[in-house]
Amino acid sequence: MSGPSHPLRTAAAALGAVLLAAGLVAGPAPSPVRAAAAITNPGFESSGAGQSPAGWSESSSSGQQSASFTEAGGRSGNYRLSHWASGAYRVETYQQLTGLGAGSYTLRAWVRSGGGQIAAYLALRNCGGAEQRVTIPTASSWTQISVTAQVSSGQCTAAVVSDARAGNWINVDDVEFTGGGTNPGGNISIRGADISTLLKSQDRGGVYRDAAGTQRDPLQLLTSNGVNYARLKVWVNPADGYNNRARVLTMASRIKAQGMRLLVDFHYSDSWADPGKQNKPAAWSGYSFSQLRDAVYNHTYDVLNALKAQGTTADMVQVGNEINDGMLWPDGRSDNWANLAALLTAGSNAVKAVNSSTQVMLHLAEGGNNSQHRWWFDQATSRGVPFDVIGVSHYLYWHGSLASLQANLNDLASRYGRPVVVAETAYGFTLNADDSEPNIFNSSLQSAGGYPATPQGQADALRAVFDVVRSVPNGRGLGVFYWEPTWTAVPGNGWDPTNPSSGNGWENQALFDYGDRALPGLAVFGSV
Repeated sequence: MSGPSHPLRTAAAALGAVLLAAGLVAGPAPSPVRAAAAITNPGFESSGAGQSPAGWSESSSSGQQSASFTEAGGRSGNYRLSHWASGAYRVETYQQLTGLGAGSYTLRAWVRSGGGQIAAYLALRNCGGAEQRVTIPTASSWTQISVTAQVSSGQCTAAVVSDARAGNWINVDDVEFTGGGTNPGGNISIRGADISTLLKSQDRGGVYRDAAGTQRDPLQLLTSNGVNYARLKVWVNPADGYNNRARVLTMASRIKAQGMRLLVDFHYSDSWADPGKQNKPAAWSGYSFSQLRDAVYNHTYDVLNALKAQGTTADMVQVGNEINDGMLWPDGRSDNWANLAALLTAGSNAVKAVNSSTQVMLHLAEGGNNSQHRWWFDQATSRGVPFDVIGVSHYLYWHGSLASLQANLNDLASRYGRPVVVAETAYGFTLNADDSEPNIFNSSLQSAGGYPATPQGQADALRAVFDVVRSVPNGRGLGVFYWEPTWTAVPGNGWDPTNPSSGNGWENQALFDYGDRALPGLAVFGSV
C-alpha cells in the first residue's frame, strides 16, 4: 500500500519505512534538476518523519491539521508529505511566496494518490487573479503534475489541498516553483494539434468560438492559445475525398499562413491505419513487393514535393501511423522486418529527397510499453532505417500511467539518441454525447485515466502529459500533439469516410464544448 494507513503519525512513518525497505514503495531516485525556486523545503527533508513540514503552514477547516505530515518513502530523498486521517478531513499544506515579479509562474510536484477524495489538488492562489488548480490523479506511481498562474500582485500562495473521506491518502514530493518571464514556453518546442478533420467540419457547417462565445477562425483560435504546430494525416484515395493530396495542400496553406509548423502523417492507406489495421490502398492491392516499396517512395515524394512547390514545405513527416505491427499488411508486417525496413527506408528517403531538413518521425502507439518499443526500435536501427524523431501515442485511459510514459520516453531518448514527442493524446471533458454515435471515452475510461471527465480534468490531463515530455533528460522531449481538438459533432463529419451518415465518437474529447466554445484545455498550450 502506498499511503499511510494508521491514525498515529509514528506508526504511519514506521509503515512507510517498512514498505520502503521491502521495495513496495518507490525508493530513492536521482534528484531532479531544479531551476532556482522560492519554495522552502521542497523535498520535505528538513524535519524528518512524523512532523509538520518545516517552512510550510497547515490549516484545516475540520480541525485536523494532524492529517498533514511528513513520513518516510520520498521520491528522491528520505521523506515525503502525506495527507491522511482515519476520519473524514479537510487539510491544506501551503507556503506563501513573496517578492515576485509580474509574469507566469508554474508550481510542479510529484504526487501519488489512492483516490476517492471529494477533492485533492495543487493550487496557486492570491497571485493577483483567479485561483488556479490541478487535480491530483489517482496513481500508485510517482507522477508529476503542474499548475500555472499569472502573478501581478508580487506574491502567490502554493497549496496542497485535500478534502477527503476516511482513509483517503495522497503523497507529495519534490515541489518546484518556477517562472517569472512573459513567455512560459520553457523547453517545449512543439505545442501541436492534429486537425485532420477540420476542413470537412467547416465545409459541413462547423463553427468555433472563443471562451467568451465569439465566433473565430479555428486556426487563429489555436495559434492565439499557443498552438504552434499542426498535424495532418494523408490517405491515398479516401472515399469522401478528404485527407487526400489536394485537401492536405489546401490545409497546409492555411496552417503556414498562421505561422504554424506542419507535421504530415502518412497512413499509406485509403482510410484509418493503426495497430489493429494497416490496409493497403485499393490501387496498390495487386502490387509485388518491389512495386509496393516504389509506391511508398513515389506517394511520399509526390505529396511532399507538391507542398514544397506551393511554399508550404513540411517541417516533419511521419512514415506510417502507429506502426507497432508494421504497415501495408501483410507485406510489411512486423514479422517480416526485412520488408518493413525496406518500406520505412523508402518513405524516409523520399522525405529527405524533397527537403533534407525535414525531420522523419517513426510513430508507435502504447507510449508506456517500453519492452515492445525497445524491441521495435532495436529492429529498425539494426537494419539502418533512417529517422530523426521517435513519436508515441499515449492516451492515459488506454496506454498506461504517466509514470510508464515517463520511463519509456526517458529510455527511448537515451538508448537511441533521438528526441521524442507524444504524437497523439486526448482526454474527455464530459461523459455526455452530442450526437447519436456512442463516445469512445466513457465512464470506464475515465476511471482508467485517473482524471475526472470535466473541462478542468481534461486540461489537467493534458498539462500532465506536457510535464512528462518536459522532464525527459537532456532536452530531448520536444512536445505534444493533441489529437483532433476540433472534431466536434457536425453532421456529415463522422468517423467513417465511406458513410456520410456515420457519427462522431470523439466530440467529448474535443477542446471545444457542445456550444462550440473553447475549453480550458486549449489554454494549456500557451502556459506550458
